[in-house]
Amino acid sequence: MTDLQVRKMRFGFADYDVPFLWNEDNPAFSCMANAVSFLAVAFEKMIGAMIPEAMPLITDPAVAEEADAFVRQEGQHSMAHRQHVKGLIKSHPALKETLDEVIAAFDDLTANTSLAYRLAYTADLEATFTPVFKLMLDNDDTLFAPGDDRVASLFLWHFVEEVEHRSSALIIYDHVVADPIYRVRVAPAIFKHVMAVVRMAAEGFNKHIAVEERRVDALSTFVTHRYKQEIRRRLPFGTKTDNGPVQNAFAHLPAGQQLRALAGIVRSQMPNHKPAHEKLPALAEEWFDRYDAGYDVTNWYTAAALREADV
Repeated sequence: MTDLQVRKMRFGFADYDVPFLWNEDNPAFSCMANAVSFLAVAFEKMIGAMIPEAMPLITDPAVAEEADAFVRQEGQHSMAHRQHVKGLIKSHPALKETLDEVIAAFDDLTANTSLAYRLAYTADLEATFTPVFKLMLDNDDTLFAPGDDRVASLFLWHFVEEVEHRSSALIIYDHVVADPIYRVRVAPAIFKHVMAVVRMAAEGFNKHIAVEERRVDALSTFVTHRYKQEIRRRLPFGTKTDNGPVQNAFAHLPAGQQLRALAGIVRSQMPNHKPAHEKLPALAEEWFDRYDAGYDVTNWYTAAALREADV
């Protein structure tokens, strides 16, 4: 029997304007997280079509139950991120073009790639989430706490539930496809696609949002772009494309933590990888405990401040 819970969350994005620069202390992280919201809407739409296609091939009732809970959790994530993106588009209508482009990139996968490939895509990408999100959740005091509590709380919820269902996509893949080597073999193409979609979102931000508002080049997410821009700025001649200063969203994080996250990403793509064995962020357990206790997790930081004030 699956341990996954389907939690329905509403984050009040319609209550007042959703800022693009939701964490003013870290503009590069704001841009990166916004790109994740765009990616989440499209990726989870693909999952929503993929799991019903896979269900007739699942013969183990336990795997079928896991798949059902997994797709329902992802459906909730998609709806919440749609509300976040809708808020961004309300303030910047031209971003609808970027959202359509990102969704089209995943609709193309649904229409033109095999079920095995999409299951591998999901298993490979989901396998990276625990080490990546552990790095972020272990540093929530600088990455999330200073920002708009609705946006911060959305990502905390999404990331802890990704940790919760960290094994689901691989369980489904192993049951339906049962070929660990294929998953490894297609990984380069999968991550090339993921990075292309993130770049698509970032380029849309640069195109449609004034640098005065975003304050950084939205392509700062990419190490190679930051490096190239720094070189261009030092050259006394040549063509320069300037969408604002570049910034490393994680520059202030301990190098050791970043290296462990990178090692976890590499480990996640090995054919014998078991996500269940991954070290988990402490914040995930705290989040689940507070949710079970009835805490307002949709306002993670402001609810905590109010509770402390009452005490």
